[in-house]
Amino acid sequence: MAQEYSLDSVIRQRIRGLRLARGWSLDSLAARCGLSPSTLSRLETGHRRMALDQLVPIARALDTTLDALVEPVGDGDVVISPEPSHAPGLTTWVLSEEGALNGKVVAKMRITHERPGQLGVHPGRDWFTVLSGTARLELGERTVLVRAGEVAEFSTMVPHSIGAHGGPVEILSIFNHDGGLAHLHGAGHASGS
Repeated sequence: MAQEYSLDSVIRQRIRGLRLARGWSLDSLAARCGLSPSTLSRLETGHRRMALDQLVPIARALDTTLDALVEPVGDGDVVISPEPSHAPGLTTWVLSEEGALNGKVVAKMRITHERPGQLGVHPGRDWFTVLSGTARLELGERTVLVRAGEVAEFSTMVPHSIGAHGGPVEILSIFNHDGGLAHLHGAGHASGS
């Protein structure tokens, strides 16, 4: 029963939070979902029991899904304990849950001079920021040095690889679906960057 009350409270907070984030009054949300402002007020404050036939139009009006409104709360989706994956000259920690960021994957990589400089190509774009050290980005015929605090973004249809320059480098990368497949799921991470 306590968990039911807790989830009920979270749903109420989500509705109110989404409404306020859009700058909407109770009247504005009521007009969009077909409920009265007083009903919405009582739902948000816990003075009225929630029903599915009320939550569906509220979710639709707030441009979210019913699943997102009623998703249970737990600590499992807050803290991720990434396990390192190793390949010659490369250690990778995947920092996002699969599918959590609309198909994007966030990864931290530590690259040393032992990493093979093999150029790769795949659909999409890559983005990374250098946390420490200097990255050597081979991009087609060019070599670009990216230093700590700088960011690189480029088309991955250009042959590319990322290596270390003058010592180990740590980067934080965001990959789209194709980039994640190319960089994180290949045999030993050997493809391209």
